Amino acid sequence: MNKLAVLSLILFCFAGAMQAQVDTLHERSETEKYEWRLRQEVLYGTYIPKDVNEVLMELSKKIDAPSKAKFAAVSEDEAVSKLFFSLGRWMTHNWSLFEGSRLSKYMQDLGIHHPDDMVRFFIIVYHRSLTKQPLEIKALVAKFQEKEAEERRKRLEKGTILHEEKKKLEKPSDQKN
Repeated sequence: MNKLAVLSLILFCFAGAMQAQVDTLHERSETEKYEWRLRQEVLYGTYIPKDVNEVLMELSKKIDAPSKAKFAAVSEDEAVSKLFFSLGRWMTHNWSLFEGSRLSKYMQDLGIHHPDDMVRFFIIVYHRSLTKQPLEIKALVAKFQEKEAEERRKRLEKGTILHEEKKKLEKPSDQKN
């Protein structure tokens, strides 16, 4: 009977401690949660690559040989269109590209900001690595940046001004304080 009481006490204390940890996680601000995710190597049981080289290594580990052969046999554009909603969605979800991860931060620092563009970038680079083509990462990043700038320009052209306000500022006096 004594052992049962001790075990019950330990379980009671452990449950209280676990609840306290859950409460503090929910009490964190979104910024704190985001910054925490950026520091993690593993999120939700999945390893998060830290850069493009690790993306290539992780994809090589996860994709079997027949699938790699099929992937390499199609054109780059076809690879992106065929895999965007399958492999691409897996990368977006498991590598936390929308919520934030060290990989999404790396890509933003590289100059690619939207998770869908990140996925397209990964698919293209992986296709190039399988077909033994030069990766040309800088040129590819520039291409995605140009596309983003063009989309932004088009949105601004289509946009409607909701409210415009002009203020007249007084000229500063020549007197010194």
